[in-house]
Amino acid sequence: MHLVVISICKDEEATIGEVLDRIPDSIQGVTSIQKLVVSDGSVDRTADIARAHGAHVIEGRTQRRLAFRFQQAINVALDMGADVAVNIDGDLQFDPGDIPTLVEPIVSGRAGFVAADRFTDAETGRMRKPENMPTGKYLGNRLGARVVGALSGQSFNDVTCGFRAYSRGAMLSLNINTKFTYTQESFQILAQSGTSIETIPTAVTYYPGRRSRVVTNIGTFVATSALNILRSYRDFAPLKFFLALGILPFLGGLAGLGFVGIHWLDTGRTSPYTTLGILGGYFFSLGLLLLVVGLVADMLVRSARNQEKILRLLKEDRYERSHTPRSRPESGELPLERPTRLDP
Repeated sequence: MHLVVISICKDEEATIGEVLDRIPDSIQGVTSIQKLVVSDGSVDRTADIARAHGAHVIEGRTQRRLAFRFQQAINVALDMGADVAVNIDGDLQFDPGDIPTLVEPIVSGRAGFVAADRFTDAETGRMRKPENMPTGKYLGNRLGARVVGALSGQSFNDVTCGFRAYSRGAMLSLNINTKFTYTQESFQILAQSGTSIETIPTAVTYYPGRRSRVVTNIGTFVATSALNILRSYRDFAPLKFFLALGILPFLGGLAGLGFVGIHWLDTGRTSPYTTLGILGGYFFSLGLLLLVVGLVADMLVRSARNQEKILRLLKEDRYERSHTPRSRPESGELPLERPTRLDP
């Protein structure tokens, strides 16, 4: 199996060299390992240091955010003939020495997607907040895990950790549409696609005083997480989403219309409840409209899932040649960037 270790970086010159040097040279079940660093508009020496430490580098000239760079990195890893890809941060929050642990379930065939779990203690199995992790960020992550679990019918403790391993099949299934961060959406996509998922408790270090390149403001993070949760329900469970929005106005409007209707049958007039009748008709119509929108959206989701299957088949065909041993690049000898496609 050919492994590509990916690190998406923004101004990580102080740590990226050590991250790359600590990636194991050999892993059981893996025949070859390559390193891929994607610089997301770094203005320091991240790209140069990564090259000096043996990595293939895609140097993004402008910051395009994690979601864009992640999809870009996955496409390049497939071009490189990866059977397995591991994504790890470039700031030493995670120990590169844990990569073999993440890769093992894929190499053995137990899982197609393996995610690090920062919140489960490996020894006790209990949930805990990592030291120095902001409470708001922790609670937002826990809420996101509950939502993804509810939508997929499974149970997960951590769905936003970036330290992950993907099989080739999982990489082909990924089609990220968000702009800010990919972690929760990719987890949801793979859960919905039926990919076998395994989570592994993993140590993480939050350095006091270090500012996140992604979460620059906790309030913004919480608001963005809430928006992503709403989008998850809208995109993956539209009928439930629009039914939840429409049920109160529908029932309230129906009650108002019923009350005015009974009054009209008794008295032959709607006054003094005419306004209530008008509002009841409005809210009843609104609730009914939201229900219809939910039914239409549910049909569109079914169509979108078929399109995702077609896209995967097209990607399999596209990357089949790069997956053959003859075309697999040797260390330092890679199918280089196609700038118009990989970094527009």
